[in-house]
Amino acid sequence: MNKKISKTSKIYVAGHKGMVGSACVRLFKSKGYLNLILRSSNELDLTNQQSVNDFFKKERPEIVINAAAKVGGIWANNEFPYEFLMENMLIQNNLIKASFDNEVDKFIFLGSSCIYPKMANQPIIENSLLTGELEETNQWYAIAKISGVKLIEALRNEYGKDYIALMPTNLYGPGDNYDLNTSHVLPAMIRKFHEAKQNNTDVTIWGTGTPLREFLHVDDLANAVLFCLENEMEDHLYNIGSGEELTILELANLVSKIVGFNGSILLESTKPDGTPRKLLNSNKINKKGFKSSITLEEGIKSTYLNYIS
Repeated sequence: MNKKISKTSKIYVAGHKGMVGSACVRLFKSKGYLNLILRSSNELDLTNQQSVNDFFKKERPEIVINAAAKVGGIWANNEFPYEFLMENMLIQNNLIKASFDNEVDKFIFLGSSCIYPKMANQPIIENSLLTGELEETNQWYAIAKISGVKLIEALRNEYGKDYIALMPTNLYGPGDNYDLNTSHVLPAMIRKFHEAKQNNTDVTIWGTGTPLREFLHVDDLANAVLFCLENEMEDHLYNIGSGEELTILELANLVSKIVGFNGSILLESTKPDGTPRKLLNSNKINKKGFKSSITLEEGIKSTYLNYIS
């Protein structure tokens, strides 16, 4: 089942211009994996099955990293449920089917910790999947990703394919989305605090400030992807987290310190909080020998420098 990856392996990174895909490309290049196949969404429409099939037949990748997805925060998920469900299912189904049909050796499916039930026991283990109701504000994205995880599991079980799914916690880092309507909490905060510092205004954050969140630098996720390609992985699903959590208000204070913001932080408690706590149990991959290494403070510092440049 496990074919060894080499420096000459043909690696297709789907979504290479996004935050996760670009982190993978940076890492692969730095480690000497130079046989990379990259296509922008203008060059290859991943929602079009025929185009994806033709591309796989022509390029014959040996390894596929599925870092392509339609993503966004609470607002975007609520406003565009059909698009979040349909586009993500089309992208992943086309990639998984083409990989299987064209005998791709290794496939890494990237999802998100939102696949787990809203009230799952904490820290969340992989076996919590499908044991309870989802967080309603991002259920559409979550259901698409759950179907991808189950496809990966089905291909391992039925055909012995070396395909695995990685579920990272909240990601941040270079190449993040800073649009205030569609971004996640950390990049939105970086932008809000930076602009408030420039304009000498206060910052308002959604909710009560009490929900607990865990964050992972995208370069740590890229390291996990490469770790899983270079090592034999016995299971189909692995959580990838930092193991550290803090409240939204503590995060706001940390970002404010790094940005050098001196105004007030106001809480808009009528706005939704989302899930009360979301900490992944990453013991399964830690026992295999992978651990994240970038601290939240150093990660936010480098991300802020990237944002202002």
